[in-house]
Amino acid sequence: MKKTYYLFNPGRLSRKDNTLKFTPVDENGNEQPPKYLPVEGVEELYVFGALDANSALYNFLGKSDISVHFFDYYENYTGSFMPKDYLLSGKMLLAQTWHYNDKKKRLVIAGKLIDGASFNMIKNMRYYNSRGKELEPLIEILEGYRNSIAAMKNTDELMGLEGNIRQQYYDAFDLIINDFEMGNRTRQPPGNEINALISFGNMMCYSQCLRAIHQTQLNPTISYLHVPGERRYSLALDIAEIFKPLLVDRVIFKVLNKKEIQEKHFNRQLNKCLLNDTGKKIFVQSFEERLNETIQHRSLKRNVSYKHLVKLECYKLAKHLLGMEEYKPFKMWW
Repeated sequence: MKKTYYLFNPGRLSRKDNTLKFTPVDENGNEQPPKYLPVEGVEELYVFGALDANSALYNFLGKSDISVHFFDYYENYTGSFMPKDYLLSGKMLLAQTWHYNDKKKRLVIAGKLIDGASFNMIKNMRYYNSRGKELEPLIEILEGYRNSIAAMKNTDELMGLEGNIRQQYYDAFDLIINDFEMGNRTRQPPGNEINALISFGNMMCYSQCLRAIHQTQLNPTISYLHVPGERRYSLALDIAEIFKPLLVDRVIFKVLNKKEIQEKHFNRQLNKCLLNDTGKKIFVQSFEERLNETIQHRSLKRNVSYKHLVKLECYKLAKHLLGMEEYKPFKMWW
C-alpha cells in the first residue's frame, strides 16, 4: 500500500536505483544519516523544509506518478509538482467549460457544493450538541441559511451566504473546544492557535483534493463556487469545502480537546501564530489517521477510506458534467 511522506527537515532528495534517498541537514548545514524510501511505496510527498533536488529526480517522480506539495516557512501552500496529466480529456474540458459559462448550470453545481458543506458542518455541531455543548441555537441559524440556498440567484449571492454559514459555524468552535478561543477568523497570518490549525489543516485538505482531481479527467483550474483565477487550482477549493468539516475540523477538535496539541506546540511572533515542527507532526499524524479511517459506503456496499471518498466525489462531479448522473454532494450519514 502506498503512503504519504512528510519532509519537515531541509535536505536533499535524490534517486538511488529504485528508491528515493533523502539526506536531511541540521540547522548548521551538516548532513544527517540518509533515509531511503522505496519508490513503489510512495504516493506523494509533502515538503515543509527547503528541498534540494534536480530535474532528473523530478523526471523520476513524474514517471513514478508521485506528486510533491510545497509549503513555505509560514505554512502557506506554495505549489505542487504533479505528474503528467495522462487522463486529460478534451470532452471533459469542454463539458467543464460549458457548465461554467452557463450561469444556471454553474449555479446548480455551486449550490450543491454549499449544500453538502453546510450539511456536514451541521452534522459536526449535532455530534457535539449531543455531548452537552449547547449548540442548538447555532444549529437552527445554520439550518435557516441552508434552507435558503435554493433562493440564491447567482454565485455571488451564494458566496455571501457561504460566508454567513461559515461565520456561524466558527462561532461554534468556542463552544466545542475546551481550552482555546477561536475569536475572529484570521488567515494571513493566523492570529491564534485555532486559526493556525484551521489554516494548516485546510491546506492539507486542499492538497488531497488536488491529488484526487489529478487522478480523474477533471481540469483543476475550472471551478463553480470559487471564481477561477490565475495560479491556483480553484476546483480543489470547491471540493475541499465538502470535506473540511470531516477531515480538518474533526481533527482539530480531537487534538485540542484530548490535549495532544497544547500551547507549547505553537510559535508566536508579533501578530501571528504558527505550529512548530512538533505540532505539525502531531497534526499530520492525526490527519493521516483520519484519511485512512474507513466507513461502510451505502452505495458501494464496502468499506472505503475518507481519502478514497474524495476521489469518489470527483468521479460524481465528472459524471454530472458529462450528463451521466446528477451530482449529489457527499453528506455524512452517521
